Amino acid sequence: MSSHWLADRTRLFDASGIRKVFDLGAKLANPINLSIGQPDFETPELIRRAAINAIESRKNGYALSQGMPVLREKLQGEVDRQFGHLDRELFVTSGTSGGIMLAMLVLLNPGEEVIVFDPYFVMYDALAAVAGAKVVYVDTYPDFRIDLDRVAAAITPRTKMIVFNSPANPTGIVATEEEVRGIAQLAAERNIVLLSDEIYRHFCYDRPFISPAKYNPKTLVVDGFSKTYAIPGWRLGFAHGPSTVIREMIKLQQYSFVCAPQPAQWAGAAALDVDVQPHIDAYRRKRDMLVDGLRDLYDLTVPGGAFYLFPRLPWGSGMEFVSRGIEKYQLLVIPGNVFSRRDTHFRISYAASEEMIARGIDALRKLAKEG
Repeated sequence: MSSHWLADRTRLFDASGIRKVFDLGAKLANPINLSIGQPDFETPELIRRAAINAIESRKNGYALSQGMPVLREKLQGEVDRQFGHLDRELFVTSGTSGGIMLAMLVLLNPGEEVIVFDPYFVMYDALAAVAGAKVVYVDTYPDFRIDLDRVAAAITPRTKMIVFNSPANPTGIVATEEEVRGIAQLAAERNIVLLSDEIYRHFCYDRPFISPAKYNPKTLVVDGFSKTYAIPGWRLGFAHGPSTVIREMIKLQQYSFVCAPQPAQWAGAAALDVDVQPHIDAYRRKRDMLVDGLRDLYDLTVPGGAFYLFPRLPWGSGMEFVSRGIEKYQLLVIPGNVFSRRDTHFRISYAASEEMIARGIDALRKLAKEG
């Protein structure tokens, strides 16, 4: 196909740098894979069984665009108990990423500005670009904390949205209550949409999770089942917020994703009764294992959640460091410039077995001394 057929928006972003590392890793015989952002534990049997039962009982047709009552009503009940806001509606999305895309297409006009905290999940600026918006980056280095003065200084008359992610990918940082309240109140005062990506909310190791929706009832929350219940391939998420916004997102879903897969929704309803705390406790141990194994050789901020560590590069550029790790140790990590305008850090995922993490620590210790 001729390149002149392609729309201009395809030039606004590149293929995911994470996928490029995955492609390199596919050629390795016995990789130390600390790159992938999906749980390493098996999907709980109760959830697998519920999906199989849904398929076998012929629940394979289109689902309602807003979600099947078996799941949607259960989630709505949880949200009502958690927040108690009168105008807070919920629907089921085709993954959290699907929810983010719908939110940006429904809310952003071309030329409007979106504040994104750097480092950031790769999808935020790419999808904002698809919507025609301009991304305004607010730096959070060196400790990845949100400075409200920096946020306030970045706001202009064109600012339409702030994207907030805690626990965060790629840093693993969990915002403090003061940070959460501050960003929620600032968005409310300036009448700016606060989009809160809460996909890692169950993965908090040192303090309880706090949603900005607690302090700002107009917060638009996107969330999902992929990480918590180890079903990333099932594309099951949900969003909740002001009814006027949610209803427009449902309308756009009808013309795009159509619906989340119906069997996955029946399984999702069962998943809400599964206790995943043992898995969360296991990730806390893996976090501690990795931090203890690297902190004397790497400049790092201890993550409070998710399953990522974002240390400073001990030498070289991100791609030089990652390439050396692949060539010498079959080690897969992600260069930090995939998630940032800086090229000073790299991302480690500890969603891996303890044995693989131990191998990774050994390789990373050797790698640190090679610069």
